[in-house]
Amino acid sequence: MADEANVREQFTEAFKGANYPVNSPMDLVPALPNGPATQFEIGDETITAMELNQKAAGEADYPYETVEELVDDLIEGMKDRDYL
Repeated sequence: MADEANVREQFTEAFKGANYPVNSPMDLVPALPNGPATQFEIGDETITAMELNQKAAGEADYPYETVEELVDDLIEGMKDRDYL
């Protein structure tokens, strides 16, 4: 099982540079260091931002006013799917 604090830190670092509020996943892409290919370590698994978006499809509640709101929802979605 993945370490929630580590995952939260990775997501915050990756998405903090977006121009908030963000209204869709496409608003986040310019902030990512490697675009949709940006990778996250989730426990023993490595997933790209594109895969994260696919796994979280339907879970997002756009718009997000802050990176903290976005990351909180991503973490909740990961917990709901037993990644955390």
